Amino acid sequence: MSQASRALAHAFDTGALAPQRAFFLRAEDPPFAGVTCEQSSRPDFLKLKGATPRIEGGAWPMGLVLLTKHKEENFANIARGWGLLEPGGTLVCAGSNDDGAASLEKQVRKALGLDDTLSKFHCRVFWLTKGDDEPPGYWRGLGRLQPVGDGSWLSKPGTFSWDRIDDGSALLARHLTDDLAGPVADFGCGWGYLARRMLQPAVTHIDLIDAEHLALDAARANITDERASFHWLDLTREPAPSTYDTIVCNPPFHTGRASTPTLGQAIIEAAARSLRPGGRLYMVANRGLPYEPMLEASFASFETLADNNKFRVTRAIR
Repeated sequence: MSQASRALAHAFDTGALAPQRAFFLRAEDPPFAGVTCEQSSRPDFLKLKGATPRIEGGAWPMGLVLLTKHKEENFANIARGWGLLEPGGTLVCAGSNDDGAASLEKQVRKALGLDDTLSKFHCRVFWLTKGDDEPPGYWRGLGRLQPVGDGSWLSKPGTFSWDRIDDGSALLARHLTDDLAGPVADFGCGWGYLARRMLQPAVTHIDLIDAEHLALDAARANITDERASFHWLDLTREPAPSTYDTIVCNPPFHTGRASTPTLGQAIIEAAARSLRPGGRLYMVANRGLPYEPMLEASFASFETLADNNKFRVTRAIR
């Protein structure tokens, strides 16, 4: 449980807030019974009982929002939570000071007013009653798909590099060969930038796989080719749906000691299990991450295709 969740639970334990039937956006452990949890991150979703990837509607007396480090996602979730409340309902937000919760509290106070606040565990909890005011139009708009890049892409806050083509993926795209064929996959597809580059004429099928449901919402809008399928999976604990001739991957950036397995290393292992003999993995990663021993252990060979002192593009053969 995060410190923000602990602070939220503290607000109810001390009686500062009274439990009611409630929804919980970006949910972790709910602070009381009778809470409907929404969690779009597959690893966190699997830890919850009876959760849903998205709450579509309703008129709720109370809503809980666990704030993230992404400002635009918080704006979107507060606006959506406001829309899910019945008139007079209470919206409760909790977040870490390190992630900007105090600053967000001030912006919410200015836009909608606040009933009260609580500070605990280096976090802020603040709550407000739904009246006649509406969240700013900019906040409400962030809940919808947004144009990205040259305008031919759509994305949404809450996904990796939601408002731009990240430099690592752009570098990898430039080094994908033009001979991709058969079944292929994008592990950690995000909003679909690399998958579109993979859809070459000889490709028979592509699986777009991501642990973030919001990313797949955007990927479906960006990739409409009938050869594409979309899968909400945590590849570190759930198997890929098929085996492939080629996998492309931009592993999540996780720091840690070289001796400590990282999320990226777990995805490399998943790619090795999911490739046919002779199949290829194209991967981009921050060049300082210690992935070479994992590649050597899991693949017959590998080579560096590009290294720009920030990212390294690698091709590995199963």
